[in-house]
Amino acid sequence: MKTKIRSGYIFALIFGILLLSLSCLAGSDGAQNWYFSSKSQNERPTLPNLKSPSAKGIGKEEKVLYLTFDAGYENGNVKKIVDILKEKEVCGAFFVLRHFVDANTELCIEMKKNGNLVCNHTSRHPAISNLSEEDITKEIRGLEAFYHEKTGYEMDRFFRPPEGVWSERALDVVEKLGYKTVFWSLAWADWDNSNQKPPAYAMEKLTTRVHDGAVILLHPTSETNAKILGDFIDQMKEKGYRFGTLDELWEG
Repeated sequence: MKTKIRSGYIFALIFGILLLSLSCLAGSDGAQNWYFSSKSQNERPTLPNLKSPSAKGIGKEEKVLYLTFDAGYENGNVKKIVDILKEKEVCGAFFVLRHFVDANTELCIEMKKNGNLVCNHTSRHPAISNLSEEDITKEIRGLEAFYHEKTGYEMDRFFRPPEGVWSERALDVVEKLGYKTVFWSLAWADWDNSNQKPPAYAMEKLTTRVHDGAVILLHPTSETNAKILGDFIDQMKEKGYRFGTLDELWEG
């Protein structure tokens, strides 16, 4: 009898542990990670199956490109990129953090005055899939309020999830806060400032993967990006591309 009771207890304990494990997995809310899927020239890649209508990462099949920049800090290259965009009469979208706004308030103001979008990348760059609704709200609203306080401008209502980590639950929270989530369909490995590639390498990666409606992710701290951006814009214009704004992703 004791053996049966003990066996039943062990079974119940194991079953309870399994349930707890499953509940922990469920608590991650289906976290997913997006980088991008490279294709050959003018072949549109497959993006994640995004259920939320407020989340997109590619435009229409038209000769239009969207320049987006994830800016966590300034090392001199962000300013260079802002100047290049102004010179080429192209507007981009900069996804910023609280630290960036605090340390580079005048540059944020200059971005806006030049016609660029300054958008939300959270206050502290956490993986939003791991956060509660309350914490996601604090990250987004906190940056939004701080940006307005420092610059006098309202933050443009576009959001990019840090590290490309997301979940449908998190995207629903972002949508409730009035933001559209912007992923991307073209990038290159530009984020490591201690391992910057030669300009020719980066140009080859971008120009051989470019496609209609591409949402391009670049890190503006990259020295290589600062060197090639002007030439890249010129080459794309010569090929008949124009540079659009993120609002267009949701048109039609």
